[in-house]
Amino acid sequence: MAIVDPPPRIAPSTPPPRGRDTGIDLLRAICVIGVVVLHAVMVGVTVVDGAPEFANASEGEAWIVPLSWVLQVMPLFFVIGGFAGLHSWRRLRERGGSAGDFVAARVHRLLRPAVVVIGVVGVLLAALAVAGVPADLVATAGYRYGQPLWFLAVFLLCQSLLPALASAHTRRPILSILLLVVGAGVVDLLRALTGIEGLGMLNLAFVWLSLQQLGFFLADGTVHRLSRRVRAAVGGVALVLLAAAFTGGLSSPDLIAHINPPTAALILVGVVQLSAVSLLRDRIEAFSRRPRCAALSAFVNARTMTVYLWHMPVLLGMAGVSALFALSTGLALPEPSSAEWWLTRPLWLGAALILTAVVAVALARHEAVRAPRPTRSARGLVLAVALGLSSVVLLLAVGTTVLTAAVAVAGLVAALRLARRSDETARRESVADVIRVA
Repeated sequence: MAIVDPPPRIAPSTPPPRGRDTGIDLLRAICVIGVVVLHAVMVGVTVVDGAPEFANASEGEAWIVPLSWVLQVMPLFFVIGGFAGLHSWRRLRERGGSAGDFVAARVHRLLRPAVVVIGVVGVLLAALAVAGVPADLVATAGYRYGQPLWFLAVFLLCQSLLPALASAHTRRPILSILLLVVGAGVVDLLRALTGIEGLGMLNLAFVWLSLQQLGFFLADGTVHRLSRRVRAAVGGVALVLLAAAFTGGLSSPDLIAHINPPTAALILVGVVQLSAVSLLRDRIEAFSRRPRCAALSAFVNARTMTVYLWHMPVLLGMAGVSALFALSTGLALPEPSSAEWWLTRPLWLGAALILTAVVAVALARHEAVRAPRPTRSARGLVLAVALGLSSVVLLLAVGTTVLTAAVAVAGLVAALRLARRSDETARRESVADVIRVA
């Protein structure tokens, strides 16, 4: 999730300058908080026949539809990732840095905190098994933990390809994004015609790369060179197309349902969100300069990946404690989506945010690392990215168990070693100096 160096205040009709854009920082922080809130709301825990049950509280419920229109922030997050990544890549290149420097910094910033959390989760799963917790509950915990890890794999892929895609954007901006968008549409069409759901997984690349590419147009000032009327019209058309697809039964109005696998509808969501951000950019930035907003933004942006990677273990821990409390006291937990359940949500959400923040403060040092300059071997960097991706995909495909967590940690450690020079005396530069991770 991303930590940039965008520009200060801009006029709507001019390209963004190169300073820090506090408005974009605030939007990124809001996106991260939105993900935590969404996942917290979706956690459902009850006790049935003396045994705890964990489930997705939103499954089959109508309330998730309007909520998804507020909390489906991933399209905007990838747009911001493209915005930040393009600025960082261009600054790095001006200082004489290479694509290898860029990719190595991304590998270290994304995978180092992942090694820690996956290792800890593996140990906790082993402890639960030794403590006699039923195997099905341990498996459920591992499965629920692993679900959000898709983001880590996809963001690593997108950021690793960013130098090449930025070059394509410089040469052929419209063609480069058009090819990605068409690819996403073709995958959706083939999936619908053949009924092969697995085809949709190809859109883990096409959809999210399209949204990252969309962020390039915000970064290079193209969006801001358009009149406000044109930007509003583009966002309006995208919104109408979304509404037509939903009312026509072509896709679900639940925007969360478009995540797994992702669909081209998320690209339209990203266009709507980008349009709104561009129109409100000055107001967002003015708001972001208020002391409390600035403090919140600084706190989250310094710990983005830590918050993302640790919020699910925190939520699972809260669910487990709730179940143990109910079993030990005999008190019944409210049924998910009931009136009593909703009355307890403010307390639940507050606890989730506070505990996640505490964990982030304690463990953010694993994110703010000094990244070594990369190996001179392009093959080593490619292998590092491939190992990182395959390690996370293992957890997504097979599930998080003690064994898969151990294998994934080994793969991530190997990826980190491959992404550094063998010459340990080589000059090192901090992540903040080399690149502000987007």
